[in-house]
Amino acid sequence: MRNLLTALALGLALVAGVATAHHSFAVFFDQDKTVAVTGVVTEFQFKNPHGVIKLIEKGKGAAAKEWKVESNSPSILKRRGWKSDSLAMGETITVEGWPARDGSRYLRLRKATRANGEPVGKPFEFSTD
Repeated sequence: MRNLLTALALGLALVAGVATAHHSFAVFFDQDKTVAVTGVVTEFQFKNPHGVIKLIEKGKGAAAKEWKVESNSPSILKRRGWKSDSLAMGETITVEGWPARDGSRYLRLRKATRANGEPVGKPFEFSTD
């Protein structure tokens, strides 16, 4: 009986951890607005549960600002034409996405475009996954 209770407690703890790790789109991002940011890629993570792009936006006369851009999972990115090497560190891109509700420099990716105007993969429509 004690082993069963221990196993149940561990199972519940695991489920709770996974549930809090994945968040709701609507809680973090404003689906009624989009923001475009041009910057230099400093990191591209092609991993679960979401891909991540980090870039530095250099404004005219302003201090550089780091942005975090969250994408869909690698399986969805692949269906949209992305690969693990789709972005190179140091590459300048423009990302468009739904902004964080808290005003931080955090976006949910809608589309990415290279400096020459070439799209990276296909644009995403509003999606909660």
